[in-house]
Amino acid sequence: MSEAQSIPGWRHLYSGKVRDLYASEDPGDTRILVVASDRVSAFDFVLSPGIPNKGELLTTLSNWWFDQLHDVPNHLVAGEIPDAVAGRAMLAMALEMLPIECVVRGYITGSGWAEYVESGTVCGIPLPAGLKNGDRLPEPLFTPAYKAPMGEHDENIAFEKVVELVGADRAAELRDTSLSLYARAAAIAEEKGLILADTKFEFGTDAAGILHLADEVLTSDSSRYWDAETWKTAATPEERMASFDKQIVRDWLAANWDKQGEPPVLPEEIVSRTADRYRELITRLTA
Repeated sequence: MSEAQSIPGWRHLYSGKVRDLYASEDPGDTRILVVASDRVSAFDFVLSPGIPNKGELLTTLSNWWFDQLHDVPNHLVAGEIPDAVAGRAMLAMALEMLPIECVVRGYITGSGWAEYVESGTVCGIPLPAGLKNGDRLPEPLFTPAYKAPMGEHDENIAFEKVVELVGADRAAELRDTSLSLYARAAAIAEEKGLILADTKFEFGTDAAGILHLADEVLTSDSSRYWDAETWKTAATPEERMASFDKQIVRDWLAANWDKQGEPPVLPEEIVSRTADRYRELITRLTA
């Protein structure tokens, strides 16, 4: 993983696959600086090279969605972003992050489709027979995952496990808030000719116990978006579900790497096409 950059006045706290977190060197300033890098990951590896301007694109889209959902408490706070990371950073309040990835699925695909083929369920939830890959679900499903420690795989969990982890009231709040946010975002995307197939939200609580939407929200890295017209008319599942994210990278790796050892360097054409898809999504949503 690339080494986090030095930012005057800020102390590096942590680096994930894509984001770097910093704390202010001013002991009276409790805000966190969240910096989105150009790193791209797939199959639990950070790949080389990164996607040019990806950090700015993700931050731009997150900020746009936070604005659309401004009535929902979120982690953003006012302040000046350091010049070194302008355009790809957010100032956020320090929250107690909950160990739940709040996944909402409106359509069946990905790991959900694989489970459905095997058992007729998605995350243990029974579904009607006869669904095809990419079909709209009868209703959106809340399918949470436990956020595993760094280096371990996240684990899909039942709602009852969420109750065990955070309590019944908080679990219900996470579920209801996530489903409401998904419904609102899907309606906005639909107006732009897009399908929001699925997404994941992350939440934290402040000192008063109030829930806040945190991290990225409804970006290409946390969500699957499809073109609505193509979804209706495409001849193959691959065309039908061509997403505005790093699926191009995943597909190339799957065809050119046996998942043994370090992954190969991404070709320039794959990097360029992926960057174009990220940009196209922002243009269509925000135009």
